[in-house]
Amino acid sequence: METTRHFVATVYVVNDGAVALHEHDRLGMWLPPGGHVERDELPHEAAKREVREELGLAVELVAPVDDLDSPTARSLPEPQHFLLEDINVHDGKVGHQHVDFVYYGHVGSRAVDPADGEADAEAWEWFTAEELRENPATFEPDVVAAGERAIETIGER
Repeated sequence: METTRHFVATVYVVNDGAVALHEHDRLGMWLPPGGHVERDELPHEAAKREVREELGLAVELVAPVDDLDSPTARSLPEPQHFLLEDINVHDGKVGHQHVDFVYYGHVGSRAVDPADGEADAEAWEWFTAEELRENPATFEPDVVAAGERAIETIGER
């Protein structure tokens, strides 16, 4: 079986000490906004677009930019994490993976207003670090860890 891979971008969106998550219909797990990087996009652009589409909010990414530049190259905003995620596994073989650029971001409001075709605003919930930690059966370990780190990082700004 050949493994296919797609590039995706995810954002742990923080407001007032809590991170926005929704229960993904198809995957059956709580996840932050994110999705596939389009052919004409850079990962940080996809991250911002996904937040705008799924939450209806403009996000400010916390993504350092290196100073390595030249006439033919420039540094891009760096993700907080860079993950390889198994999406489809059958009989112990991985059929599909996501190469995930994971960012942290801040929004000034919790007034979620998704674009048409996205999950309803009511599907989104805001969780504090304590709520993430207290529900290990509800959230994947990487979601808890990244959510906590995002809340801590944004809180330090």
